[in-house]
Amino acid sequence: MDSVTLDDLDLRLLHALQLDGRAAFSRIADVLGVADRTVARRFNRLRGRGIARVAGVTDSHRVGHAEWLVRLRVLPSGTAALARALAGRPDTAWVTVASSGTEIVCLFRVAGDGPAPLGTLGRLPHVTHVDAQRLLRPVMERRWSGRTSALTEDQIAALRPPATTATGPVRLTDLDRRLLPVLAEDGRAGYPALARRTDWSESAVRRRVDELRGSGALRLDVEVEPALFGFAVQCLVWLTVRPARLTAVTRALAADAEAAFAGTTTGHQNLMVIVICRDAAALHTYLTDRVGSLDGVDRMETALVASYTKRVAPAA
Repeated sequence: MDSVTLDDLDLRLLHALQLDGRAAFSRIADVLGVADRTVARRFNRLRGRGIARVAGVTDSHRVGHAEWLVRLRVLPSGTAALARALAGRPDTAWVTVASSGTEIVCLFRVAGDGPAPLGTLGRLPHVTHVDAQRLLRPVMERRWSGRTSALTEDQIAALRPPATTATGPVRLTDLDRRLLPVLAEDGRAGYPALARRTDWSESAVRRRVDELRGSGALRLDVEVEPALFGFAVQCLVWLTVRPARLTAVTRALAADAEAAFAGTTTGHQNLMVIVICRDAAALHTYLTDRVGSLDGVDRMETALVASYTKRVAPAA
């Protein structure tokens, strides 16, 4: 990964996909002024090398699912195996190893208002502590996707999809329950492939994908490695904020360039933020000069991200 560099076309392609993760390569190529095959080849190279992936992400709050942030303190000898096991579960959205392998933090998505399905986790010999808190309200004004802004305003306008028309909860169908896991694996999967995987007609699949995206129940995220853009440090930040200031602090941090995610939770630490910085010095400055100076922040706890075993960001 250290030897990988992104050129201007890579950056413009990633920006285009951030706007519309399922935009046809022909459409992107027309806007960028290059050949269709060039765009397809570049994306396949980025994906094949693990640099970028488009993932379909369900908005849990629109479809009536609860999200639980689960924090496990573990003995390092058992971290890798447990992280892989958690990543293999269909009810986990992301799994990260933190604090040099002494912690695992993951997000469970549960139908309805059920509890986190912790099962026997607390009884595993290498797990020393388990904490689970409900994610109450994700608040993000925009998503961190490499901080690239490589397109012109005209190109952005040409690629940006129509705004969602969210009007209320979305009831998942039998087709959705087959379709959404496939899109989570590959948000750009073609309609013929989606039809084969779901055993529904191509026209039904195409129509339902459009409906889910239009309602805001499904979004397409571009997963990229921040280190490729010069941002080498990722950190999980838990804050205890006075209730009267919680909304203001959450919105303020969500608007920061350093924030990849911000959301309120249950528990005495009632706000969780994922922060991405260039290096440890930049993280120190951000935590002390920015986060520490906000009115209402009483306590802060941090954990450096060591690696991601599964990465689909919380809904926002």
